[in-house]
Order: sequence, then C-alpha cells, then structure tokens
Amino acid sequence: MEFIDLKTQQARIREQLEENIGKVLDHGRYVMGPEVQELESALCEYLGVKHAIGVSSGTDSLMISLMALGVGHGDEVITVPYTWISTAEVIGVLGAKPVVVDVEPDTWNMDPSLVEAAITEKTKAIMPVGIYGQTANMKAINEIAARNGNLPVIEDAAQSFGATHHGVLSCALSTIGSTSFFPSKPLGGYGDGGALFTDDDELATAMRQIRVHGQERKHHHPILGLNGRLDTLQAAIILPKLELFPEEVKLRQQVGERYSSLLQGIEGIECPQIGEGNTSVYAQYTVLCENREEIQERLKKHDIPSVPYYAVPLHLQPVFADLGHQKGDFPVTERVGDQCLSLPMSPYLSPEEQEEIAQAFRG
Repeated sequence: MEFIDLKTQQARIREQLEENIGKVLDHGRYVMGPEVQELESALCEYLGVKHAIGVSSGTDSLMISLMALGVGHGDEVITVPYTWISTAEVIGVLGAKPVVVDVEPDTWNMDPSLVEAAITEKTKAIMPVGIYGQTANMKAINEIAARNGNLPVIEDAAQSFGATHHGVLSCALSTIGSTSFFPSKPLGGYGDGGALFTDDDELATAMRQIRVHGQERKHHHPILGLNGRLDTLQAAIILPKLELFPEEVKLRQQVGERYSSLLQGIEGIECPQIGEGNTSVYAQYTVLCENREEIQERLKKHDIPSVPYYAVPLHLQPVFADLGHQKGDFPVTERVGDQCLSLPMSPYLSPEEQEEIAQAFRG
C-alpha cells in the first residue's frame, strides 16, 4: 500500500500529459512559457479571483507575498507553530520575526481568540495555515485584521487548496492566497511549483515583478526580487490535473469521511474535526494517537505506511531558539505534535484498503 497514490491518477491522464509535454518540447519555452499563462487563467476561473501568479514553489510563493507587502527587518508576522517550517522560515529569512499563537484543539488550525493579543505596532501581516486540508477560521481572522488597521492576511493554503470556508474557496479568502504544487499536494505537479492569488491589482503587479528578479520590463528592475518563475513543464502537467480536480476533491472527501466512520470510537484515537462552515480536501488524513509508537508498529506489520508530520513544532526547532520559547508554551500544538499520525491518503484509496487500515488499528 502506498502512502500517496500518484500512479492511478497518472494512468487516467497519461495521454494528455504526454501530449502537453510534447507541446512544450516542440516550442522550447521551458520557463514561463504559454502553458504558465494558460494555467494562471484556469486557476483564476476556478477560484473566481482576478489574479493568479504561477511561481517556482510553495515556499517561494510565501516569500514573494511577504516581499510584496514590504515585510522586512524589525517587522512581525503572526502565524502558528504547528506547520511545515516554510511558513516561519520565509519570515525569518526576510529579517522579520515570526510571532506564533497556538492552534485550536479540534481543527489544529490557528486559534483566532489568541490573535488580537499578539498584534503589536510591529505587526505587518497575519499568516494562518490550512493544515491537513481545511482552512483556518478565515472569517474571524479577517475580521480581527480589519479592526486592527486593515492588516493584510496571507493564507498559507499549501494543503487546503480546493477546500471551502463558508462557501468560498481556499486562496480566495484573504489579501493573498498562497499554495504549493509539490507532488503530494491535493493539486500537485511532478516537481516544485506554487501559485499566488489576489484581487489587489497593485499587489499582483508587485508579485509578478518579484518572481522575475524585480523586473518591470526587460533589463529594468525597479525593486528587488528573486528567481521565482514557474517551469512550463510543470504548468503543462498541472493543467490536465486541474480538470480532474473537482472530481478528486469529492473523492477525497468520501475517503476522509469513510476513515472517520471506521476509526471513530477506537480507544485512544482522535479523528480530525472539520470546523464550522468548512469543507476539507484531506491533504492528509491525520489522527491523534495516545499510543502513537504502538499504532505505528501495528500498521508496519501490515505494510501500511504512516507519518507523524510536524512532530517537532516550530517553536521547538533549533533555528528558532532565539525566539525564546520553551516546551509548554503552546500546549495544544505540543499535544498534537506528540500524538499526530497521518495515514495513507489519495482520492483512489479503496474502501477495502481503508478497512484493512482500520483493522490494523484494532490490533
């Protein structure tokens, strides 16, 4: 059994993938070629936003968004400690300070009730993360941002692209939406890639310039930027995947709901909870296990892979030691980190495979 099944999807669209790759090989525009613009237009239509900007990775998309907002030395950006390191890494690389607030005990996403107290005169943005496939409470976070000087909100939606919050799609919920096309993501390519989304014309212009070294036009660079361009081959691969995506979102939700039905009630196991007004794309199906090591051993005996993502939260990572946090500072995050376990997940995971996984949990 595979942790993430990419082969079944590929078999469905192999002919289209090969045709698209062939077109790129024929025209030879391997970076920022016509397929990139085609993908950007398709993403705008899917989300209902004005601007989509394809970039080189999910990490670079976060970096570009912060640069476009002018985040730099001495600034603060509010985020969470339970996430992949990229979220806080880009803040630190720009010389700003990641200010982390704990997550909710049920959704494991940013706790809005803790955000306002973390805002200072140095706060330049709020960056919630859509962990495991559902968004944070973006409505509440946007309201807090609005009443505190219209702070910009960057949604780190690397895992929640395709999910909805009160009927609005992830990445269309805030000042800037950011996602990743890493192969394991709900909408992934066959290499690195990402995208940014906004309805703000000025921010869109800035982000487009930043992704090509701050270039406004050829050989004219009014701002500092970076090499954040999207490879044409990745865009050509993602295009047919985007056509399948709405169907795969529904399949993912069926798989996630079936998991919860099968695992609910097993002693010591806590299934993921979907927040009010949310849907999830189940980027991963993650449970909390009081006896994680024992469960992993049971799964391993049945050749079932599992991964404890984010077992060491950001505030306990050596690179962020200068923030001055200690174990116990963020108890919800630490509990989730100590007990989290992600299970095999894809739109094509069969009911029989899920039954096998559930039986392994029972011993």
